[in-house]
Amino acid sequence: MAKPGARGRRGRIVMLVDNGVEGDSRVQKQARSAAELGWDVVLLGRSPDRKTHRWKFGNARVRLVPMPTPLSKDRDRNEQSRRRYDTHLARARAVDTEYRRNAAAFLGSGSSMPGSSLAVRAAWRLRRAYADRRLRLVERRGTDFALGSGRGSFEMDEQTAASWEKRLGTRAWRRLDPGLWDWELAFGPVIDELQPDLIHANDFRMLGVGSRAKLRAWAGCRDVKLVWDAHEFLPGRTIHNQSPIWHRAQVLHEKEHVPFADAVTTTSEMMADLLKAEHGLASLPTIVRNAPTTWPETAVPSTPDVRSLCGLADDVPLLLYLGVTAPQRGVDTLVEALPQLDGVHMALIARETPNRQRLTDLAESLGVSDRLHPLPYVPVDEIVPHIRTATVGVFPALHNLSHDSDLPTKYYEYAQARLPMVVSDVKTSAETTQRLGNGEVFAAGDAEDLARAVKAVLADLPRHRAAYHAREDELAEWTWEHQATVLDGVYRGLSGQPRRKSS
Repeated sequence: MAKPGARGRRGRIVMLVDNGVEGDSRVQKQARSAAELGWDVVLLGRSPDRKTHRWKFGNARVRLVPMPTPLSKDRDRNEQSRRRYDTHLARARAVDTEYRRNAAAFLGSGSSMPGSSLAVRAAWRLRRAYADRRLRLVERRGTDFALGSGRGSFEMDEQTAASWEKRLGTRAWRRLDPGLWDWELAFGPVIDELQPDLIHANDFRMLGVGSRAKLRAWAGCRDVKLVWDAHEFLPGRTIHNQSPIWHRAQVLHEKEHVPFADAVTTTSEMMADLLKAEHGLASLPTIVRNAPTTWPETAVPSTPDVRSLCGLADDVPLLLYLGVTAPQRGVDTLVEALPQLDGVHMALIARETPNRQRLTDLAESLGVSDRLHPLPYVPVDEIVPHIRTATVGVFPALHNLSHDSDLPTKYYEYAQARLPMVVSDVKTSAETTQRLGNGEVFAAGDAEDLARAVKAVLADLPRHRAAYHAREDELAEWTWEHQATVLDGVYRGLSGQPRRKSS
């Protein structure tokens, strides 16, 4: 890794995320805080079009990378799509050949650098030759990256997918979802151009992209460290819009690339335990919670507060849901409870998506559209002051392993805004709410029970608000400022820099 001061004060971090950055509060906070602590940060996300977009979060630079997706589609649609597919397939095969050669040499060398002495270079050439022979043998047997048919999981039945997995093991993702290579072909060259000292890969797709970039740098005698930030427990993810074959491909892709991560971070204790057991990690991942940034008392937000945007008087009960509106988040249950909550309004802070439109249509069909207020996202560092004027924060998630194992970002945001809460009985959120005494728990998916819980909280707001006063020490840790020091400690540990003393 470059010496501190070679680029910025501490070296360059390239952060990777598989979205357009806007709306992803975790990666925004990571990038801004790391830059504030002296790292040279470039955050790479996915462009919504064919253009590169650039802006800054504080001192962190953001670049959205255009990403063609021919390998995610059927090759045989027309002549043009076939040519595009075949071109990208050839590039993916070349990248995969290089990756597997590097991976075999890296794992066979115990990850020591190739070196520059004659003896070390000779040993390195032998390892590369051995890796190349293994690769040619695999390719002659036709057991790996054979995508000549141009068909991935969109035309594969589960029996065929199981057969490929039995034959190839973790490498089967190449057959089940060749579209994963679209990410590599778009992001890989950009990472190489930036020559990072450390790569921070957010979530499962970017783990593979970051691993291959790390190995390319290693083969070129550059020591690049890789941090994998696991946002969810992928094997336990509930499948909705994707097929089981797609899901299995992502799990296999993740499992193949985990060994190349130098450090793993995640969001909760239960998630850390699950990841350690699933991947056989030598130690528990470091917990970096999805806590919000604090808001200075003298600062003035750039947007009006949520109650003002809804046009409601101070005495009107206002429920708040903040975040993604996918079906598994259970927001339908909250809308379905509104007919049982006379005079209660609901603010829905979410992106304009088909799911949000579906919720507004549901409210209209139930005759409560005048009490549902869809609102846009606000800047990530303004969320807490923006939502303080709501009455109750609601987290109505349905059961799945990810929801049961973690506190969501919105829980920390509601808590910092000192909002009483109504949460479904997903394990971690329910247990935390019962321990703190800051709200009520209802049965997930049960609109009638949700309405009961809301009424119970509204009937005793002072008691639920007062519960926070006894937990000020815990709430002080539920801030991004505290979590940023934890993440900075991970970076410093990998870079060989002394860790900051806690204040």
